[in-house]
Amino acid sequence: QVQLVESGGGLVQPGGSLRLSCAASGSILIFNAMGWYRQAAGKERELVAVKGSGGSVNYADSVKGRFTISRDTAKNTVYLQMNNLKPEDTAVYYCYARQLRLMGLSTKTDDYWGQGTQVTVSS
Repeated sequence: QVQLVESGGGLVQPGGSLRLSCAASGSILIFNAMGWYRQAAGKERELVAVKGSGGSVNYADSVKGRFTISRDTAKNTVYLQMNNLKPEDTAVYYCYARQLRLMGLSTKTDDYWGQGTQVTVSS
């Protein structure tokens, strides 16, 4: 079974930085995409950043220029460097991975989620 484990969350003042890490285990297959979502209290879960195995990267507009996603594909590990944090960034951050498997004429997509790590930005 695939498991994703996040770390690096915490409490930081506005303008500060945090680095989140997510380590995947339980699969020898390389995920076609890994990234991060977040969910603030009372709000829907939203995409923060995702990086494909081919190197493509997508960021939410709200984090562009402040957050940087990186990925060690061989190790199935993804990171999120968060700079110039704002109170609006306060949320539970979830690691995400997608595994696409081709089986004959069929393609099976499996999505995996970490347990979440709390990021709180407050003065």
